[in-house]
Amino acid sequence: MADPFPNDRTQRTVALVLAGGKGSRLSPLTDARSKPAVPLAGQYRLIDVVLSNLANSGLRDVWVVEQYRPFTLNQHLAMGRPWDLDGTRHGLRILPPAEGRSEEGFAAGNGHALHQQIPILQAFGADTVVVCSADHLYQLDLRPALEQHHRLGSELTIVTTEVMEDPSRYGVVQVKDADGERRVTRYDYKPDSPGGNLVATEVFIYNVDALAAATEHLVEQDDDDADEGADREGTSLGDYGETIVPHFVERGRTHEYRHEGYWRDVGTIDAFYRAHMELLEGQGLELGSPGWPLLTNHKPVPPALFGPQATVSGSLVCAGATVKGEVTESVIGPGVVVEAGATVHRSILLGETTVPAGAALDAVIADVGAEIPTGQTGQTKPGPGNITVLVPQDRGPDSDDETTGH
Repeated sequence: MADPFPNDRTQRTVALVLAGGKGSRLSPLTDARSKPAVPLAGQYRLIDVVLSNLANSGLRDVWVVEQYRPFTLNQHLAMGRPWDLDGTRHGLRILPPAEGRSEEGFAAGNGHALHQQIPILQAFGADTVVVCSADHLYQLDLRPALEQHHRLGSELTIVTTEVMEDPSRYGVVQVKDADGERRVTRYDYKPDSPGGNLVATEVFIYNVDALAAATEHLVEQDDDDADEGADREGTSLGDYGETIVPHFVERGRTHEYRHEGYWRDVGTIDAFYRAHMELLEGQGLELGSPGWPLLTNHKPVPPALFGPQATVSGSLVCAGATVKGEVTESVIGPGVVVEAGATVHRSILLGETTVPAGAALDAVIADVGAEIPTGQTGQTKPGPGNITVLVPQDRGPDSDDETTGH
């Protein structure tokens, strides 16, 4: 049988973006779209961050693993053109669930999803795979990390960062610095009692052969420990933070690469809201970083329009928006109309919605097409779990925001 991919060995690194999760912690923003397709800062999508990092790092083979509600995401990806990844021999590839081979079908966790891709990584001739999630904000040049990975002969390199918040939400990493190698000695996935504040950023660099051997060993081990009739296709791998990563750490050839800049997991409503407030405060993702553009699939919209009585301060206002009322410390997405007599404070309006005269929004996230009521909505001093989220009441499955053109 012919090779499923061009047999070109000049590029031996593949970036695998895991974009198939349901994203239930970000509900209701993910009820009708996949998490990577959630709008960010008005004119971007969450997946733009990881794709821009990969493209700006010079990686040409980027594969996106999909599963949950991929329609909007695929429209946005546009076969990789916005990131200059629409090549014939190299570029962006979509890996949807499929039937016909034992390693295919719907994934039962990201460890299983990773296991499913090993045969095609091997068929492609990749010796290294960079595994990324699509719900984190950061700017990272992967070339130094890849250089270190190969120089040290690592089986796995974990890109890490230090966090000020509760580290128990993440994979907590402990490191021993011997001759500058920064070997990982322990990895605890979402521990009750973290041993520090150094965590995995969900960027992992694997040696493909070592990954294949590790997942095969873990599956066989699970089959030996299980009752007769155990599933031998890798579904038991669950989350790779619980199975695959600890296995590599135990083998002693896992190292860390430290990311020193901004990093935030935006997998929850509170974190999503906080990330936007950090943007407005100048402490978040640098949208206009020189030499490191945040690329996206822009839609053609007219410039933003400000009425004669409009008041805007400390805010991001996207093209296609119309502001006639008062906006402070907020993100106003394309197609949003803020009527005269309306106020928007510390809120995120994702697009295609009207804030009517008499409405007052405080700490509100309004999804694309949401209906904004008159009167007060939201809390003036919200705490964790007290962000008000408005979504369209009549939005059906897979509708997302296709009809709005956003």
